[in-house]
Amino acid sequence: MIVRRTTARLTFTFTAIMLAVLAVAFVGIYVFATFAFDFDVVTTDNGLSNDGAVTHALDSLRTVLLLAYLAVALALPFVSWAMARLALRPLRRSYEVQAQFVDATSHEFRTPLGILLGELSWALLKRRTAAEYEESIRTSLETVESLSHLTDQLLLLSRDDRVELASGRERLPLSEIAAEAADLASRADGAADRLHIEAGDDVDVLVSRDLMVSAVRNLIDNALKFSGPDGTVTVRASRHGSAAVLTVSDDGPGLTKTDANRAFERFWRAPATSHIAGHGMGLPLVRSIVEAHGGRAELTGHPGGGATARINLDAV
Repeated sequence: MIVRRTTARLTFTFTAIMLAVLAVAFVGIYVFATFAFDFDVVTTDNGLSNDGAVTHALDSLRTVLLLAYLAVALALPFVSWAMARLALRPLRRSYEVQAQFVDATSHEFRTPLGILLGELSWALLKRRTAAEYEESIRTSLETVESLSHLTDQLLLLSRDDRVELASGRERLPLSEIAAEAADLASRADGAADRLHIEAGDDVDVLVSRDLMVSAVRNLIDNALKFSGPDGTVTVRASRHGSAAVLTVSDDGPGLTKTDANRAFERFWRAPATSHIAGHGMGLPLVRSIVEAHGGRAELTGHPGGGATARINLDAV
């Protein structure tokens, strides 16, 4: 509604301004044609003078200018409407993304808040045993930690500022970033035996340590989650020409090309993975961080199962 009203106002404004400019221009042309030259009256052999010819020419010019102005006046609103829509396209896209972001965020917060409300209500309904209270507190704490992680990711995504996201860069070995992210992921998930760091090339990158570790950890968390309790995740840093490449591969069920293309959309989750916990923000956050560093993040599925997430950065 706001965008439509703004489009209408811009259309009216563009039309009014351009009609006013054209009116001034056409009047200026006519005045210039009338007074810029001093026409001498010359009588010809048949008694006619060039004064009549000049008058006729000016009348024709006036008619042409009026008809041209009317034609432009009829076409200009459509041109102005197209210009207004073109000018507002980034705003319209931003408004749509913001609306989608708010809707999705509200939905994502509803579930953990409902769990907290249920646990607290259950604990207060009647007296419980110490073990029951302990289990309720543990569930509530896990939910609060999930909310905290969700809030941190939302704050990073809402910035969408490349300068801010990529501030505080330093030269670091890509293998060191991979090792730190893998250590954090394995300690959080207790999956050290399923996570393997392959020896790759010695390559440095210019990045913000905390942000890039966060991005790689999100990839590892994602791979561990979707590969299942018996799956294996492999992390490797290497150099490809002038590019530093980090890959995170799993042997899970894989995904289609369509799902791989949509995986970086905020809050999107593949229908087949709806039973797995998550918010659909890990990969979008990875892309935001990597692109803020001038890199590229990709995800590909393999025909026989499994998937590979890839981060490409400039090597230094």
